[in-house]
Amino acid sequence: MSILRGKNILLGISAGIAAYKTASLVRLFVKSGAHVRVVMTPSAKEFVTPLTLSTLSDHPVLSDFTDENDDNAVWNNHVELGLWADLFIVAPATANTLSKMASGNSDNFLIATYLSAKCPVYFAPAMDLDMYKHPTTKNALDKLQSYGNILIPSAFGELASGLVGMGRMAEPETIVGTIEQHLLEGLPLYGKKILVTAGPTHEAIDPVRYIGNHSSGRMGFEIANTAAQLGAEVILISGPTHYKALYDSIQTIPITSARDMYDAAHQYFKDVDAAILSAAVADYRPKFPAVSKLKKKSSSLVLELEKTEDVLASLGEIKEKQLLIGFALETENEVANAIKKLKAKNLDLIILNSLNDDGAGFGGSTNKISIIDKDLNQTNYPLKSKSEVADDIINELIKRVHA
Repeated sequence: MSILRGKNILLGISAGIAAYKTASLVRLFVKSGAHVRVVMTPSAKEFVTPLTLSTLSDHPVLSDFTDENDDNAVWNNHVELGLWADLFIVAPATANTLSKMASGNSDNFLIATYLSAKCPVYFAPAMDLDMYKHPTTKNALDKLQSYGNILIPSAFGELASGLVGMGRMAEPETIVGTIEQHLLEGLPLYGKKILVTAGPTHEAIDPVRYIGNHSSGRMGFEIANTAAQLGAEVILISGPTHYKALYDSIQTIPITSARDMYDAAHQYFKDVDAAILSAAVADYRPKFPAVSKLKKKSSSLVLELEKTEDVLASLGEIKEKQLLIGFALETENEVANAIKKLKAKNLDLIILNSLNDDGAGFGGSTNKISIIDKDLNQTNYPLKSKSEVADDIINELIKRVHA
C-alpha cells in the first residue's frame, strides 16, 4: 500500500477542462488508502459533477459557504476542513485560481479553505499555452512556491484549444507519484534499507508434520510496516503466517525452515543498513526427516534432533556497517540472559520480553519490552500494543542509523 495510507487528503478543483481528470485522481487517492474530501469552485461543477466525486470519495462535495437549497443555511466550516487535511492538492489550478491563491483574494470557498490550511499544499496548474507563458502566471507560480507550496509542473501536450505546448495538467498518476515521492523524501528512514525477519519456522518431521512454535509473526510485520511508513525500503523474510505487509516498499520473502531463513538473511544482509531479527527460529530440527508420512505403529516415537543454523549469530560475525538488532524471549534470569545473548552474537541492541509478563510474548496483540544496547543501557517500556512497540523499536533504530 502507498505511503498515503491513512492520510486526510483535501482536493480542491477549479474550473478548467482538466477537471474531468479529477474523478481518476480521487479514485487513485482512495485506492492508496487515503481519506479524501473534495472542494470545488462553483464553476468547476460545469466540468465534473459533484455527484461523481462524492460517490468516489464517499463524502459530500463542498463548493460554497452554505449548502444549496438548505432553508436552515448550515455553514460549511472552511477552517475546520483546512485543519482536517494532512495534504491539500489544488488540481486543476487555473490561472484565475493561481492568481487568487497568490494574492489571498478569498472570494470563494476553495480559496478560503486554502488560506485556512496548515498542511502542505500541492498545486497542479492547467491552462492554455499563452496563459501559461504569461508573466502574471509566472509571477503567481513563483510567489506560491515562495510561500512553501509545492508545484506539480504542467506537462507538454495537446491542449483544449487545439494548440500543442506547455499547460496541460499532470496526469493523475503523475500527481499521486509526485506527492508520494515528496513525502518519502521527507521521512527519517528515506534511503535506508532494513531487513526484518518474522514468524516461526517449521522443521519437517515428514511431509505432513513439523516441529514449530507459537509465533504468529505479528511483531515482525508491525516492525516492517512501521519502517516502511517512515520511508524505508524493507526486506521482510517471513516464516509461515497469515499476516500480510501493508506497503508497496516491503518486499516479502516467504520461507519455511531455519535453513531457508539463514540462506535468505545472508542473501540480503550485505546490502542493508540495519537488520531486526524478530523471527522465532527453531533451535533444533529432526536430523533425518522421513520422505513419506510416518505411520502410527507404536505408542511412542523417538526423533533424533540436530541444531539449526544460528541466523543471528552468523550475521553478527559478518556485520560491517549494519546495525543488528535481536530479540530475547526469556522465562528466567531475563536481563542476564539477554545481555549474554547481546554480547555473544555481537548485537547493537537486544529487545527483551518475558513470558512471565502478562500480555507479552507470542500470539497476542500486545507486548512488553526492554531495550538494551551494547553499552548495557537499558530502557523499560510498559505494556503496549505491538504496533506501538514497533514504533519504540524503530525510534531507537532511527537514533542510531543517523548517528
